[in-house]
Amino acid sequence: MQDACLGEFMTASQSIADLLHRALRLEWLTPEEGVFLFEQASTADLMYVGNQLRQHHVPGNIVTWIIDRNVNTTNVCIANCKFCNFYRRPGHEEAYITTIEEYKQKIEETFAFGGEQLLLQGGHHPDLGLDYYTRLFRELKSLYPNLKLHALGPPEVAHICKLEKMSHYDVLKALKEAGLDSLPGAGAEILSDRVRRLISKGKCGAQEWLDIMRAAHQLRLTTSATMMFGHIETNLERMEHFAAIRQVQSEKPADAKGFIAFIPWPFQDEGTILKKLKRARNAVTGDEYVRMIAMSRIMLPNITNIQASWLTVGKQVAQVCLHAGANDFGSIMIEENVVSAAGARFRFTADGIQRAIREAGFEPRLRNQQYEFRELPANIRQQELDRAVLVVD
Repeated sequence: MQDACLGEFMTASQSIADLLHRALRLEWLTPEEGVFLFEQASTADLMYVGNQLRQHHVPGNIVTWIIDRNVNTTNVCIANCKFCNFYRRPGHEEAYITTIEEYKQKIEETFAFGGEQLLLQGGHHPDLGLDYYTRLFRELKSLYPNLKLHALGPPEVAHICKLEKMSHYDVLKALKEAGLDSLPGAGAEILSDRVRRLISKGKCGAQEWLDIMRAAHQLRLTTSATMMFGHIETNLERMEHFAAIRQVQSEKPADAKGFIAFIPWPFQDEGTILKKLKRARNAVTGDEYVRMIAMSRIMLPNITNIQASWLTVGKQVAQVCLHAGANDFGSIMIEENVVSAAGARFRFTADGIQRAIREAGFEPRLRNQQYEFRELPANIRQQELDRAVLVVD
């Protein structure tokens, strides 16, 4: 009996070693193999391989970060996602559409803080179609020619396509011509229609999310990909999510950047319908998040940058992630409303985020959305930044 158990242990150990060696050779592991590694390999082994793969893709000791501002075009949404506390139904007394004057104030503050980009997102407003967004983008670019618009996301693009009865390609082409610089990976959640029917039924399905990213890559729009995990999905569905992302990346034109980064974060549950209905709660530990960062490297051998979501996991866990495969620390987020509404409480200043990176043993470098280095702007008004965001202890 003992010999049989020892044999099973040796077989499992050998399988883990074989899979980790294949990962180091940049081979595509199947979702089932990914589940086996995630559930059976030690955290130390996953971190080691994740870090080795990070050094392959991004050699050296630099960890990047960015200054941007998440501005919401509107909080009106008809998608009814069960994990979102931010949205309001049409006609609600707290419903709004951001005005040009409000944009101007926020953009000028962002420039003063040293930022150059708006992460511009909103809800599925039933009355805001393609004309609204193209006019908005053109006006913002005419007022601020140097402004970068990292805007919308596949679910919002799908919503516009539905309103206009237009193709993904044509809507994205019009948005790009109006000033869209890059497309965030918002609304991916878990790319499983079983999961999406239960948590975000009003959003586009998994296939449409992926097809919109395919169209964006054909237009040479740089995109990112995300995963919100730790709610009702299975480990296999997480790994299938990775497999779908890498497949789309493999199809991009040779001269397109495609998915320039992947950002996983844990479900934030405070006050959400999912938690109230006792269907899901945030039970993701720091160890599990570190393991998911490493698995991101292992399962996504064709994506260069992996970002640790300090906003949702905090400084210490994010610092460990820099030794498990992550090479980017994200943004100081001058303004963020959606994830914060569900319980994310962490904040950084420009000094704080650089200090956290150095404490982890790396050199911080400011970047833009294309992952190109920027010089730290001399006009950062640190005193104002300290009022805008709280430092993580």
